[in-house]
Parts: sequence; structure tokens; C-alpha cells
Amino acid sequence: MSQTIGKTRLAYARSWHLIDIGSDPRALGRVATSIALTLMGKHKPIFDPSTDCGDYVVAIDCANLHTTGKKRFQKKYYTHTTRPGSLKEISMDKMMAKWGGGEVLRKAVSGMLPKNRLRKERLARLKTFEGRSHPYKPNLLQVRVGGGQGIADMKEVRRTMEEHLKRGVVEKEVEIS
Repeated sequence: MSQTIGKTRLAYARSWHLIDIGSDPRALGRVATSIALTLMGKHKPIFDPSTDCGDYVVAIDCANLHTTGKKRFQKKYYTHTTRPGSLKEISMDKMMAKWGGGEVLRKAVSGMLPKNRLRKERLARLKTFEGRSHPYKPNLLQVRVGGGQGIADMKEVRRTMEEHLKRGVVEKEVEIS
């Protein structure tokens, strides 16, 4: 197989993934790991560490973030401005009350991404929302397996196939049903 066959524009196209944090039984770290892998593009066969080929991730219902043990009350986040006496700490519970669960998820994912020049760009593709509503519904690709609407049932596909049949682009008629 040639090196250029898999490196097409379609292979580098970004898709949108939806993760419902509230209904996901996994803990914060497990969810953050899967999000980080998707943002890096490790799920694609064309993955290269020096190229940014990851996808978008929309995380909804971050207010219901699940942690194990007493992490929610004992875990501390530290900030320092490099000036003497400027060390500040905040617990996970206070951070969720102040900034929401999306910021906690963003910090967890940020810690799992490689510390290089692509980190900010990858993290910018993570969209977090406290509730279940978000403005990215048209971007999400819905794939229904079995019993759902097939590709031939879509109006645009049917119209395009009929146009190709009329123009003679398709040599023999393809079953569209």
C-alpha cells in the first residue's frame, strides 16, 4: 500500500463526538483519558504525534461529574504567579461550585495531553456544558445501527442518485431502498 493512499483530506477531517458525563458510569479520570485520546487523534489509523489530527468532543451534563472516594473534597488545585506568597489552592468541590464541572474536566484532560505546542489547540476542541443543551447539535454525526434511517432514505442522497442516473454518471441502476 502506498504511503499517500491513507493521507487524504477525508482521513484528516474532524468529526464531532458527544459524551454525556451525567449518564456515563465511569469516573472522572477514565472519561478524561478517553477524551484526551480522541482529541489527540489516537483512534485514527493515520495518527502521528507531530500532527494534529484529532476530533472535536462535546461533553454535556458536566454538573453531574462522578469521582471516586473523597476526591471531590480532598483534591486541591494550586496556582502560583511566581511572585512570593502568591500560592493559592482551591478544592475540587469549591472549583465545581465556582466554575462548574466543565472546568474540572478541562483540567483533568489538560493534564493528560502531551505538554507540547499542540496542547492548546487540542484543548480548544473540547466543548463542555453544565446542562444537556448545547449549540453543536447540527455538527454531531448520528450513526444508527439497525432499524434506523439508512443512508438511502436520506432525501439528499436519493436526489443525488436520481440525478446521476439521469445524467448517465452511474452505469447501472443501484437499488435505492
